[in-house]
Amino acid sequence: MNDNTYVRTEVRDSIATVTIDRQAKLNALNPQVIADIDAAFAGVRGDAGVRAVILTGAGDKAFVAGADIGVLATMTPRTGVAVSREGQEVLRRIERFPKPVVAAVGGYALGGGCELAIACHLRVASERARFGLPEVGLGIIPGYGGTVRLARLVGLGRAVEMVLTGDMITAERAAEIGLANLVVPHEELMERTRKLAGRIARNAPVALEMALRSMYEAVESSMEHAQELESTLFGLLASTDDMREGMAAFLEKRRAAFKGE
Repeated sequence: MNDNTYVRTEVRDSIATVTIDRQAKLNALNPQVIADIDAAFAGVRGDAGVRAVILTGAGDKAFVAGADIGVLATMTPRTGVAVSREGQEVLRRIERFPKPVVAAVGGYALGGGCELAIACHLRVASERARFGLPEVGLGIIPGYGGTVRLARLVGLGRAVEMVLTGDMITAERAAEIGLANLVVPHEELMERTRKLAGRIARNAPVALEMALRSMYEAVESSMEHAQELESTLFGLLASTDDMREGMAAFLEKRRAAFKGE
């Protein structure tokens, strides 16, 4: 287990669980928390033994209840831009992380917490989870990529409604609109999230990385460019030992033993 000030990381069965632990503030984001999250992901990025990551918040109340309002209240125009860009850069690195990242959301995911969840590749929500972007009620807007990613995830109309009302939505509603991939009983959250991450981690690591790259670049580019990249990545995977192992295992009717090579 590796720990920072507010974030701890535990690796078990090829899955790294990154837990934000600032329970006295409902795991609210401040510069130190954001730096700790970034350091935790940097720490597992090069670990060949890690094939998937779960990101969650400590306690039963919150995934991340938002940014620390005490910090935001002191912003000037110059520092506000810096705060936004720092958060954007860390969340962008999570979105482009080469290993699948699954958010386990067991409570409030508001403001920056909602933005953090939607930067992950998949989201498993407990029935107690609540999602929202309430920034307009504070006189600001989402600043960690929320106005961009949410629309891409759930569609412009639904994203506009969430941002302009600032209303929280339930886990069930989040699943209906595509914000949550799965809703589970609260007491089963980590078990079910680990089960999903484990299913993913059994697949070829390099193929998972290339699939993520192809899909995330596709939503930011033209169809022509996206298909060209897909073809290139498809061809590159033919050079991997994992491709040969995967196809041999299929033909031999056995489970593949991927090595990420």
